[in-house]
Amino acid sequence: MMSNPSSNEAQAASRHAVPEKASGDSRADHVEIGAGASLPEGEHEAFTTSLPAEQHGDGLDQSSTLMQELEQLREQLKSAQEQSLRAIAEMDNLRKRTAHEVSNAHKYAVESFAASLVPVLDSLELSLKVDNPSVESLKEGADATLRLLHAAFEKNHLVAIEPVGQRFDPNRHQAISMVPGSSVSPAVSANHVVTVLQKGYLIHDRVLRPALVTVAQA
Repeated sequence: MMSNPSSNEAQAASRHAVPEKASGDSRADHVEIGAGASLPEGEHEAFTTSLPAEQHGDGLDQSSTLMQELEQLREQLKSAQEQSLRAIAEMDNLRKRTAHEVSNAHKYAVESFAASLVPVLDSLELSLKVDNPSVESLKEGADATLRLLHAAFEKNHLVAIEPVGQRFDPNRHQAISMVPGSSVSPAVSANHVVTVLQKGYLIHDRVLRPALVTVAQA
């Protein structure tokens, strides 16, 4: 009995056919985790389960670091505030001391000069207590008082301006009139002081009162 050619071909094909891979084969279910890398399904699940725990640990470390930095900044801010408050207090104390010293300077500016004038007053009062003073005693008393007054002026840097023969200085002299330079002997050059009608005075380098003078004509 002859076999069917179609049946023979089908049997040959079945003997040489490659079996299909089972759906449960683990090699068919790789999961891509990187460039060209893959993990089996079970290992992928273990990896994805453990990844958040590591990230959580890193987050705790960063949070701890940030808290330490924040605490350091708080300490620095507290220290800066304390220093600022101390500086403000010191400036306020300095302002008060300066105001007190300026007030005292204004109030007692003439203290030294007044103290040097007290002996002059004492001398004048003593001279007035003398009964029937002679002309000579009055002159001696006046001379003694004048010496005390000159000493008081010198102590307080009060200097007389006596510019006879000096060039006229409008900052220290006040001209009353112009006269010929040849009117006095020796003759005075033009624009120079001929006579002093009233002394001027300086306190240190400041003019207290200019000298009243006559000036030689040009």
